[in-house]
Amino acid sequence: MSNVFEITGKVSFFALRAVVDAFRPPFEGGQIVRQLAEVGSRSLTLVIASGFALGAVMTLHTRSTLVTFGASAVIPTVQALAFILEIGPLVTGLLVAGRVGSGIGAVLANMRATEQIDGLESLSIDSFKFLVVPRIVACTLALPLLTLFMDFSGLLGGFFSEYATSRLSPQLYLSRAFSALEWSNFWPPTLKTCVFGFAIGVISTFFGYTTNEGAQGVGRAATNSVVLSSLLIILLDVLLIKLIFFVFPESAL
Repeated sequence: MSNVFEITGKVSFFALRAVVDAFRPPFEGGQIVRQLAEVGSRSLTLVIASGFALGAVMTLHTRSTLVTFGASAVIPTVQALAFILEIGPLVTGLLVAGRVGSGIGAVLANMRATEQIDGLESLSIDSFKFLVVPRIVACTLALPLLTLFMDFSGLLGGFFSEYATSRLSPQLYLSRAFSALEWSNFWPPTLKTCVFGFAIGVISTFFGYTTNEGAQGVGRAATNSVVLSSLLIILLDVLLIKLIFFVFPESAL
């Protein structure tokens, strides 16, 4: 138990240092753009494919239940609410944690094991600001964008599944899908994805940057990054839902 509190404290100070350094010049704009491109390219295909499959499967399951009650007309509405409010942010966070988090942890751990980080510091380069901060910022900014692709692909998969069954037109599907949504419903999930991205970036860079176990630490850093990022996302999701309903009561549909 003491080890848990020790790691929690270290990660908290690590995250606080990253936040402070993110607003302290010089700003590593080029590194942030490169990391954004890397995070997006690594995850985009997986996110779109997963969203499309989840959307199609969810429509098939909900249709079999709602048709029984004569409520097949609300299938697009249920699909949109589920994806935009919960499924999109949570599943995207878990996918990015597995796909990107492991890569960040392994890359930084390998740089530490091969003394590349020590080489940067010997050149008077702030390795933390150069390697850690851009990756955290990139994860924080990329996750909301990837969630948009997840939501879109989920609705697209749901539409094709619904069209194959009932020949519902795209215009009517979109009209029904967004009939129960307002702009106030989009802000809380977006803020939640930013928190998920920040958590993934902090956990992954922490285990990669602070490893001191040589080559063995590379695999351990990658594993710890994925496992703890995923657990933290699930825990944060529960806490943030309660907080969102308190701060944004109009989003509690």
